[in-house]
Amino acid sequence: MSKKHSVSAILLASLLTLTFSSLMAGDWPQWRGPNRDDVSKETGLLQKWPSSGPKVLWVNKDGGLGYAGFAVVGDTMYTMGLRGETEYLLAIKVSDGKEKWAKPIGKILKNGWGDGPRSTPTVDGDYIYAMGGRGGLHCFKASNGAPVWDVSMTSDLGGKVPNWGYTESPLVDGPIVICTPGGKKGAIVALDKKTGKIKWRSKSFTDRAEYSSVIKAEHNGQRQYIQLTQKSVVGVNAKNGNVLWKTDWPGRVAVIPTPIFAQGHVYITSGYGVGCNLYEINKSNKVSAVYEDSVKKIMKNHHGGVIKVGDYLYGYSDGVGWTCQDFKTGKKMWNEKRALGKGCISYADNRFYCVDERNGDVVLIEASPKGWSEKGRFTLSPQTKNRNPRGKIWVHPVIANGKMYLRDQEIIICYDISAK
Repeated sequence: MSKKHSVSAILLASLLTLTFSSLMAGDWPQWRGPNRDDVSKETGLLQKWPSSGPKVLWVNKDGGLGYAGFAVVGDTMYTMGLRGETEYLLAIKVSDGKEKWAKPIGKILKNGWGDGPRSTPTVDGDYIYAMGGRGGLHCFKASNGAPVWDVSMTSDLGGKVPNWGYTESPLVDGPIVICTPGGKKGAIVALDKKTGKIKWRSKSFTDRAEYSSVIKAEHNGQRQYIQLTQKSVVGVNAKNGNVLWKTDWPGRVAVIPTPIFAQGHVYITSGYGVGCNLYEINKSNKVSAVYEDSVKKIMKNHHGGVIKVGDYLYGYSDGVGWTCQDFKTGKKMWNEKRALGKGCISYADNRFYCVDERNGDVVLIEASPKGWSEKGRFTLSPQTKNRNPRGKIWVHPVIANGKMYLRDQEIIICYDISAK
C-alpha cells in the first residue's frame, strides 16, 4: 500500500471511529448510566414539552412484573420482569419495542410490595449481567442471550436475601464484576467477569446486604469501590477488597440511594427520617463528617435518587419535597412540595425528568439552584392494572440516544425527546 493510501486509510478509520463513538455517546449501559451518577451527557434534547408531552414511539405491555430498570446499548434495551413464577432477563428492540429474546434468571421473589426483580442489568461489550430478586447473578451473551455462567448470592456466596429482595445492580470494572451478597465471608465480592469465579472478598467488611449499589472511584492514587449498608459507608481496595476507610451510618429499615463521590468526598442519604451527610476522605484515608447538624435532615431521600449537577444536589426529600441542596455545605437552596409528589429523577441536557410515584405525573424542570422551573408535564399512560396495592411507580426514568424510557410494572413506554 502506498504512503498516500495508507494515510487515507488511517484517516478513514479515524472518522469511522469518531462516528461510531458519537452514535454510541448516549448509551446507558447500567444502573444510573455510564458513571453511575444519573447524569446523561446527551444534548439536542427538547427543552420544553408540548402540552400533551413528548411523542410516544412505542408501548410494550409484556415487560413482566417487578421494578427492574433499563440498560440501553445500541439498538437494544435490556430489563427484567416476572412472568408467571419465573423472573426473566429481556432484550427489547429500541426501534419498535418488540422482544428479541427472554432468558430465565430465577424463581419468583415474593414480596408484599410487589413480586419480581428490582435491579438493573449491566452491559459490558457482548456480555450482560443480571441479578434476580432472590440473588441469582447471571451472565449472558448480550447479542443472543446465550448463558455463560451464574452465581447465587446465598448458596454460593453466603449472603442472605434482604427483606425486600436483592436490588443491587452489578458493577463491571475491567476484568471483574462487583456485587454485595453481604455476610460473614465478606460483604463485597469480586468475580471474574468471564467465569464467575471469586477473585477476592472483603473479608474484614461483613455487613449484611442492603439495597444500594456499589460505585467505583479514584482517590489518593487508589482505585476503590464504595458501598452503603444500614450500618456503614465503606471504601475497599479494588485490587484485593481490603478496607481503605469506613465510617458508621445510622441507617433505619432500609438504605437504598447510591452514594455520590466527588472531589474526595462521599455523599450519602437515606429515608425513614435518617437524612444525609458528606464525608471527606483525606490523604491518609481518615474519614470526617462535613455537614453541620442543622442541614443533615434537609435531604431524606428514600429511593428516588439524588443527582449532583455542578455544585448542587437534586432529589426528593421526605417531608420536604423536591429539594436542591448545596453539595459542599448541605445548605438548602430551594424546595417544592406542591408541584409534584414523591418520586424519582434523572438528568440530561440541563433538564431534570421527575416522575410522581403515585399517579405517574412526569415533569420536566430546569436544572437550576434558583428554584423549581417547570418546562412541561404529562401523565404516564397506559398504567398497569396489575400493580401491587402497596407498590407504586418506582422505576427511574432513563434517557438514552434521544429517547426516554418509563415503566409501570409490565408496561414499558418509549418517548422521542430529541429536538431534531
